[in-house]
Amino acid sequence: MSVFLNTLYITTPDAYLRLEGETVCVMIEKEKRLQVPLHHLNGFVLFGHTMMSPGLMGRCADDGRSVVWLGRNGDFRFRLQGPVNGNILLRQVQFQKAADSPQTLVLAKAFIAGKLRNSRQVLMRAARESKNDEEQAELGKAAKLLESNIRKLEFAENLDSVRGLEGDGARIYFGQLTTI
Repeated sequence: MSVFLNTLYITTPDAYLRLEGETVCVMIEKEKRLQVPLHHLNGFVLFGHTMMSPGLMGRCADDGRSVVWLGRNGDFRFRLQGPVNGNILLRQVQFQKAADSPQTLVLAKAFIAGKLRNSRQVLMRAARESKNDEEQAELGKAAKLLESNIRKLEFAENLDSVRGLEGDGARIYFGQLTTI
C-alpha cells in the first residue's frame, strides 16, 4: 500500500477499502491498516483480488475519482469513472476552428508565441541569477535568438513555418538546459 501523486495503490491481496466518514480505510483481515483522508486522493489503483465498498465506489464516481482494477500481474481489468462532463458546444467550436485554416494559423501563432516567450523568460531569469559572466552572455544570446523567432512568427504564412520556428526555439532553449 502506498500513496503516490495523490493516488492510492493497493498491492496487498484481499484488501478491502471502505468509506468511514470522510476517510478511506484499508482493511486487511478485518484489521484497519491504513486510513487516508478522501480529499487527499484523486484516484485508486487496486491490484489482484481487492474489494471496495459500494459506498466508496459511489463516492468516487460522484466526485470524479477514477478507480482502476488490475490483475495480480498488473494487467488491466476494468475502471470505474464518474460522469464525463464537457461542453459539446465548446467542442464543436474547437473542431470548426481546427478545420478553418486561417483561424488555425492565428491560433498556432498565439500558442507558439506563448511557448517561445516562456522559454525566453526562463533563459533571462537564469542569466540574471548566474554568477558566471560566460554563462550570462550565452544565456542572453539564446534569449535574443528566441526574441527574434517571436518577431518572425508574426510574418509566418503557413503552419509549416510556425512549426519550423517552434522547432528552432526548442533547439535554442534545450541547448541551454545544461547551462541553466
